[in-house]
Amino acid sequence: MSLPRYREYKDSGIPWLGAVPHHWKVQRFKWLVERNDGGVWGDDPDGSNDTVVLRSTEQTVDGRWQIEEPAKRRLTEKDRLSALLAVGDLLLTKSSGSALHIGKTTLVDARVAELSACYSNFMQRIRVGAGLSPKVAWYILNNSLARDQLDLLSNSTTGLANLNGTIIGDLVLAVAPQEEQTAIAAFLDRETAKIDALIAEQEKLIALLAEKRQATISHAVTKGLDPRAPMKDSGVAWLGEVPAHWDVRPLKHLVQLKSGGTPSKENPAYWDGGIPWASAKDLKVEQLHDTADHISQAAVDDGAASLVPQGAVLVVVRGMILARMFPVVEATCPMAINQDLKAVVPNRGLDTSFLAWLLRGSATESLTRLDEAGHGTKALRMDAWTSMCLPIPPQPEQLKLAEFISAETAKLDSLCTEADKAVTLLKERRSALIAAAVTGQIDVRNA
Repeated sequence: MSLPRYREYKDSGIPWLGAVPHHWKVQRFKWLVERNDGGVWGDDPDGSNDTVVLRSTEQTVDGRWQIEEPAKRRLTEKDRLSALLAVGDLLLTKSSGSALHIGKTTLVDARVAELSACYSNFMQRIRVGAGLSPKVAWYILNNSLARDQLDLLSNSTTGLANLNGTIIGDLVLAVAPQEEQTAIAAFLDRETAKIDALIAEQEKLIALLAEKRQATISHAVTKGLDPRAPMKDSGVAWLGEVPAHWDVRPLKHLVQLKSGGTPSKENPAYWDGGIPWASAKDLKVEQLHDTADHISQAAVDDGAASLVPQGAVLVVVRGMILARMFPVVEATCPMAINQDLKAVVPNRGLDTSFLAWLLRGSATESLTRLDEAGHGTKALRMDAWTSMCLPIPPQPEQLKLAEFISAETAKLDSLCTEADKAVTLLKERRSALIAAAVTGQIDVRNA
């Protein structure tokens, strides 16, 4: 899209902002707002006069509302009235351990205002004055123009970034005359909607590719590659029929399980050595060659940790990640693991790569065997999981299946990578378009 620039520009006096249209103002945010105040939390609800209190978890990273089960709290009338949200209010997350979330901002519309909601003490309410359009402010606050400033200015204590009203008020903005702000908001609504539609198409494609990937794995490890092969009833409801020459056996008869642990953090001699030590954060790949953390040989020699062999398959058995996925990873070298993982070591006759694909293909069934382990954490019930019956082809067929699945998933992964790149480029284009419009680098008055 090629749009004209303004006729005259002036130096903003701000290095990162550069030149802005001559008739625009450069102002600190605090001179443009009527209210800049923190939220409330109150007491546990009593079921009578409770109030919806919105939290930062109801905000997406890109500043959208995602209100599903809002919290209800018991507030004093004074707190309720002081924090009651109105159309046009902006809610900004002011405390987070993630740079992605600090400063994310949502705009209260009529749908949200109908909830008669207040907002939590981890958020800041901004109510802009007549000199700034709430919609333009929303675009700015969710753009790197503001988010980079907030990330830089936020205080960090034990990894938690914090903002306050003063920091938010110190944001520097380029401010157009009000009639131009109306044109800017309309332009951005229209053009970002087009980009968002393209992003949604790519994200839908990514989801479909993920489904096809899982279906490809599941079909191969439960039905084989020969559609003409005689079949038999497996006797297992979720498996149905399997090739007649395959065995169906419980997991516990196919593998040995090894547990892990964490060497004492109080003994520095146990840490920063040369031995990989895996935790759930490392299980984002399908083959694990190294880990983020390492332990020393002393930790192993003293019995504070033990090694699992190369060729073990690592799975998560406890953690919040089990609420949404079941990571399965091949260990390509000996390593130690923490207590939230299990190493699944195949018995003789079971190929490591096939075992990994088999566990990925049966992930849905594995996740039916979860319990709560306290504080909402999910955990596999080991007796139920190891009793899960799995189909096992002869070893030569295992090797062919593993090779086939690797080749097919590589093709799907390549398509997914291209779609991910497209999403990234579209988001960059969206951000750049917003930045150009709200700093006057393009003139959208007649667009």
